Amino acid sequence: MSTVRVRLPLLSATVLVLAQLATVQASAAFPPSTSCQVFPADNIWNTDISSMPVHTRSTQWLSSMAASTTNLHPDFGAPPYGFPYNIVDNTHATVSVTFQYASESDPGPYPVGADTSIEGGSDRHALIVNRDTCALYELFGLAGSGSSWTAGSGAIFPLGSDALRPLGWTSADAAGLPIFPGLVRWDEVQAGAITHAIRFTAQQTDQSFLWPARHQAGTAANPSLPPMGARFRLKASYDISHFSTQTQVILRAMQHYGLILADNGSNWFFSGTQDAAWPDSLLTELKTVPAAQFDAVDESSLMIDPNSAAARSCALGASNGTGSPRSWWQMAPAGCGAAGSGLRWWAIPSVTPAPRRVIPWWGR
Repeated sequence: MSTVRVRLPLLSATVLVLAQLATVQASAAFPPSTSCQVFPADNIWNTDISSMPVHTRSTQWLSSMAASTTNLHPDFGAPPYGFPYNIVDNTHATVSVTFQYASESDPGPYPVGADTSIEGGSDRHALIVNRDTCALYELFGLAGSGSSWTAGSGAIFPLGSDALRPLGWTSADAAGLPIFPGLVRWDEVQAGAITHAIRFTAQQTDQSFLWPARHQAGTAANPSLPPMGARFRLKASYDISHFSTQTQVILRAMQHYGLILADNGSNWFFSGTQDAAWPDSLLTELKTVPAAQFDAVDESSLMIDPNSAAARSCALGASNGTGSPRSWWQMAPAGCGAAGSGLRWWAIPSVTPAPRRVIPWWGR
């Protein structure tokens, strides 16, 4: 998408700030070749958390993830790096999948076949969007051919719904959350705005999880470790003006929508799509951002129902209930943001595995 630059007359500082916020609140791009929203506008994935208070455990969680000596790491790029995803329609054949963890998997059937792009490495995730039904299918450890397919786990998410998975259930990700909505996509960067939280990993996590997560895969029962579902935000004071325009799109999203801890893996690795179009220069810039410039935030005041991902429309720039971002005159916080302990679930018996994926430091 091309960008038209227009020289504007000098405006007041207030109007300039509001204009910048309006850009941040632009609707996220539909997945290419679809008209599917990626969850409703009031979904917690799509909620601006820039006004939320810093979590009381922020310092401990950052320390456990070696934030003082670690930079961000974009875990995506040209093949084989990142998550490939598939767009299908109702004409695509569906198959039954045999799951290792069937008790926490949606039975399907799933639109997989020889044409399905699968993530490389041991995790072998498959992410599939049906453009006709706007359903998201995600599988972990997918393998097979013809009509015979197996996977570790599988989850189906209606993209028009705020429903969460049953409490204690995994998905194709350790936190029991969807993967696709948390990916940085090249088409969004080109469009100039990412208006959703971004998936990332930590090497050690607590044996608990925070809303909206549904599942834990902790290495220890230790509140100094971050739980699945913890949300982190790039500090507003961190100067992003010297980065390229495209890199600023991603960093601005981190300041407004933040990162959601979704799986065990290398510290501060955040996820994106596999795409040959990703510029190496952008990836190199992202690797210079210090993890110490993040805070954990307490978003518990946004929860309406612990079994729903719908969030209160009180965060800066949140939805006005019409499916569109709130207008600038509606952006004042409306009673949210008070610090709290957050609704936290401790270890729930689960048949699914704990830590899965740790990328060596020399990996991309």
